Formats: sequence, structure tokens, C-alpha cells
Amino acid sequence: MLARGKTVIVTGGGNGIGRELVLELLERGARVAALDINEAGLQGTADLAGAAADRLTTHVTDITDRTAVEVLPDAVVAAHGQVDGLINCAGIIQPFVLFKDLDYSAIERVLNVNLWGTIHTCKTFLPVLLQRPEAHIVNISSMGGFLPVPGQTIYGATKAAVKLLTEGLHSECMGTPVNVTVIFPGAINTNISANSGVGTIGDAETRRESSKIKTTEPRDAAKMILDGMERNAYRVTVGSDSTAMDRLSRLSPERAAGIIYKHMKSLLPS
Repeated sequence: MLARGKTVIVTGGGNGIGRELVLELLERGARVAALDINEAGLQGTADLAGAAADRLTTHVTDITDRTAVEVLPDAVVAAHGQVDGLINCAGIIQPFVLFKDLDYSAIERVLNVNLWGTIHTCKTFLPVLLQRPEAHIVNISSMGGFLPVPGQTIYGATKAAVKLLTEGLHSECMGTPVNVTVIFPGAINTNISANSGVGTIGDAETRRESSKIKTTEPRDAAKMILDGMERNAYRVTVGSDSTAMDRLSRLSPERAAGIIYKHMKSLLPS
């Protein structure tokens, strides 16, 4: 689905990849409804939109609240006249601790945002999208959704669930106007730790180690994601790390898991 002339909803539109998706969609001629729980973040996105801001609406929304999500179709249609696409980008990581040490409150928070939030928006907007001549759902999973990352086991479990949810939707939407794409970003240069409310990862030494990991810029990630949407791709890996590990994890999953452990073990609590 080409972006030009379409109305696309973007969750997590107040920062990181979500903000860049909003700006890139506007640049490609789309109308955008940006969702985020952070009002200041949404205002920052709107400020960056410049002259294209007349094709942007912002909606302060907690996607973990099903009732709040279910009123959105009417609001977006009232503002833009139609809904053609949904990009689920909102997501948070867990505190960087082992599963055995992770509080249930943290587990539930990650499940609610990453999985239930995606379910709420897909369930709410799919009937609307099925009425369009052409529509698209894009769900952001993660490299951690096909490969285990120690210290992010619950996060990875939610992203693996998003992966299969998206693939299931793709199969169920065959023969309909709705195309579905799953995205697997690798390491992206965003402030997801702060936005997830988990603070800075580790001490000075672990921060130095994490800074050595090659990352993809959010703007580049947004372009890859939208290029995938516009060519109706089944799946898209974002970043050379995700692409390489996707291939290796198919050939030798245990070896791939070992490589990730080696790179990430310095971030684990001793």
C-alpha cells in the first residue's frame, strides 16, 4: 500500500521510531493520526512536522486501555475521513534483569503495552480496514522476537507473540483488501530505556559496552519499515544485525543464541 493519500495510524508516535514513522509518512504524502501516552512527546512530533502538520492529528492514548482504544476509529475518521493503515510501534523493554528477579508488576506492564496494546488496536481497527479498497497493518516485533536476549526474556516473549499474531493476521486476511507485515528491528539508536521507565542500563562499564553495539538510526529504520509496507512485504528485518541474525538463527539457532549472549552478558547483573 502506497502511503500517499492514505490515512495511517501510528502508535508510539511521540518518540523514537514512531516519531520518525510519522514524519516519514507525512513526507510521503500521507495523513497521520499519531498515538502516544506522552502528550509532550506528541507535541514534539507535531512541532517537527512543520508545514505538513495540517495532515497530522495527535491523540493522547493509553493503548493498554481497551475502552480508550475503541473510541479511536470515530475520532480518526472525523478528523481525516478514513483509516487505511495501522502501524503498531509502541513498545517498552523490561528492566535489564534475569527472569527470576523480575517483579510481576514489571512483567504485567510489558505484557500490557507490547502484546495487549497491539491486540487492542488490531482488534479495534481491523473491521474498519476491511471496508477499505486497500489497507495495511504493520506490527513491530523485534530481533528479540526470534532470538533470545538474556535479561530481556519477558520483552522477547511479548515480541515473539506479536510476531505470531501478525503472521496469523496475514493468513486470515488473505483474499481481503488488508495486507499485513511484521517488522524485526535490531539495535536502534533510541532512548527506549528511558521511555520504558527503566532508567539507564547498568553501571558505567556496562554502558560503555552497550555503546559498542552498532545501531541503526531511527530515521533509517522508519524508511525501511515504510518501504516494506509500500511493497506489501511479508516480513522486514531492520538493520544489518537483525538481517544477519535472522539468517543465522534459522541455520543454527543455538549458535545464534550464544553469539547474542556473548555480546549482551556484560549488561546482565552479576
